[in-house]
Amino acid sequence: MRYDTVIRQGRVFDGINAGIVADLGITDGRIAAIAPNLDAQGAAVIDAAGLWVTPGFVDIHTHYDLEVEVSPGLPESVRHGVTTVVMGNCSLSATFGQPDDLANIFSRVETLQPELIAGWLKTARAWPSPKEYIEHFDALPLGANVACLLGHSTLRMQVMGLQRSVCAHATPAEIADMKQLAEQALDAGCLGISVDMVHWHKVSGAYAGRALPSHHAAYDEYAMLADVCRARDAVFQVTPNPESPMSFVNILRLAPGLWRAPLRLTILAALDMDGVPWLWRVFPVILFVCNRMMGCNIRLQTLAEPFAIYGDGPVTPLFEEFAAGVTLNNCRTTEERRAIWRDPAFRATFARSWNSGSVRTFHRNLDRMMIVSAPDSSLAGKTVGEAARAVGQPPLDYFMTLLETHDEDLRWVATSANMRDNVRHKLMRHPHIFPGFSDAGAHGRNLAYFDSAVSVLRQAVTHGFLSIEKAVSRITAEPAAWFNIDAGRIKPGAKADIVLLDPEKLRHAIPQPVSLPDAALAGSMRMVKRDADPAVRHVFAQGVEVVRNGEPLPALGTQKCGILLPQFNPARSMRESLARSRNRISDEVLQPQLENYWDVFLLKHRNPRNVALHCMAFVLMYMIPLCAIVMQDWRILLLWPLSQLTGLVGHRLFEPTPVDPRDTVFSWRALSSLHRMFFAVVAGNYGSEQQRVEKHLAS
Repeated sequence: MRYDTVIRQGRVFDGINAGIVADLGITDGRIAAIAPNLDAQGAAVIDAAGLWVTPGFVDIHTHYDLEVEVSPGLPESVRHGVTTVVMGNCSLSATFGQPDDLANIFSRVETLQPELIAGWLKTARAWPSPKEYIEHFDALPLGANVACLLGHSTLRMQVMGLQRSVCAHATPAEIADMKQLAEQALDAGCLGISVDMVHWHKVSGAYAGRALPSHHAAYDEYAMLADVCRARDAVFQVTPNPESPMSFVNILRLAPGLWRAPLRLTILAALDMDGVPWLWRVFPVILFVCNRMMGCNIRLQTLAEPFAIYGDGPVTPLFEEFAAGVTLNNCRTTEERRAIWRDPAFRATFARSWNSGSVRTFHRNLDRMMIVSAPDSSLAGKTVGEAARAVGQPPLDYFMTLLETHDEDLRWVATSANMRDNVRHKLMRHPHIFPGFSDAGAHGRNLAYFDSAVSVLRQAVTHGFLSIEKAVSRITAEPAAWFNIDAGRIKPGAKADIVLLDPEKLRHAIPQPVSLPDAALAGSMRMVKRDADPAVRHVFAQGVEVVRNGEPLPALGTQKCGILLPQFNPARSMRESLARSRNRISDEVLQPQLENYWDVFLLKHRNPRNVALHCMAFVLMYMIPLCAIVMQDWRILLLWPLSQLTGLVGHRLFEPTPVDPRDTVFSWRALSSLHRMFFAVVAGNYGSEQQRVEKHLAS
């Protein structure tokens, strides 16, 4: 047999199971065969002995919406093994809107370089419809697969105009128009809708300093968007406001699925905030109550590394958190900012604003803000507090003087979350918290988490907090399945999006970010990470080798290697969305929808110990009331919940498949299936029934 490419004797991780040493044959961009020893030739043969072969990584939180138009190869992510990106997050997308307005809502929130905005504006256009926006990706030489969320701010601006969208609630007629356009976008191929509430996301231009349009919606507007997603089982991404616990409560109000289809909801961000060291413990509790007891379908996102954000003087997202910082970022030039600093009243205002706020995502601790570089090179490597004390000045006065004197030439960094390795690993290990939140494509001078997926693997190798196959699954099959996109697996027929890694190189420390000129940004500086001997040896996108030894190849950005990924199997109604949630077999694998619940039941009860405990639950269900009758002691009926508890223990210990809350309490379908299981086990044909449905599933 002859293939386009043969990858020989690598340790293949399919995205779910433990790795096996095998050969892969690739033909026409897809995986044609996997076998321990393929009797095959290929136009290209790669010796992968000693390497790991994994699915291409899935980055679930990026902001490539503008960059993909000017640099469709997305080389900075692809070089780190990412072959699928989800963009349109935080309410920002290019699906609707005039280019100038889009530039105003993108540039400041994502601190995009002016060179990138200028390059995009040269060819940017307002798309007549979501369908045409989605279809235009067919003409781009994509280096990675792209999945698009519809941004709420973009949608709101399209219906209300920029001015009203940043200061007013929508009218009922406007909400109806938004609903119609949102449905069109999802039907055209958008993956879902993104909403943003975080307090430091501001617009630039004529309305500089105002919060994004998405912030100004009333609850009924958010609820309408959630219902549009709910009916299609589409993704609803939300960034809550950390200053307003009520924003989080309102988000959770949208999620329950006990009496309706659950909302496929992903929330940023589950971080270990050092200013609130107990907060991380709340996330698992919320997820247990919501997902296990309330029938929700929520996934939080965390960062794979300590959350370090760099600033060039006042130009940093961190300064958007307090009023005086917003004033500085409203200025367009260094001269404007220096004029403000010369006013003593502003310096007093800055000091009050700096020290204000009970809830802070930016700690504002000058003893923990490291100076990276400055015109005075002796300051590099010192904290602002250390430098201030060295010259006998109060730290905040000294910092204001540095900002006034050096402006963007003062480069500093602050880390305020995910610094504790053990806590970060617990968050990444939680089945309902994805390692994501890379923000790739945004904040080019402030952070560099393009390598988030590789960082998860590095930490799994060096700390052992996850098995290797589970670590691979966390960055490939699991997010792809939950986001409902066809990616993240190595199996016959799947797209040949593949990464080859050297496991020994994963033992290297996570590289420190450096600033380098980026051709995609017209040569402006971008923070990136570089390893002199990278773990990523080869990256294939749709069967085309696009990276070798960590370096992009000429095919990347010139040859079409990625595609637009719509929802893999969108629901067609609220009823179908509800049935899909109740019948889901696994959170990790995209499964065909099975019409017969008995078949679903069989696939969720395959472990012999779990089956045995369910049979015991069946016996208890009848023995407890029988004992109450025989002994004439109705208090014995208080033990009846032991029947349900026994079945739940079986799932918890031996087969942690999703359990519908209604089935847990009572449903006729669960009751009849439990009876059928018991008598099938007694008759000895339960195994043949399992083989029947597994054969059907494989076909």
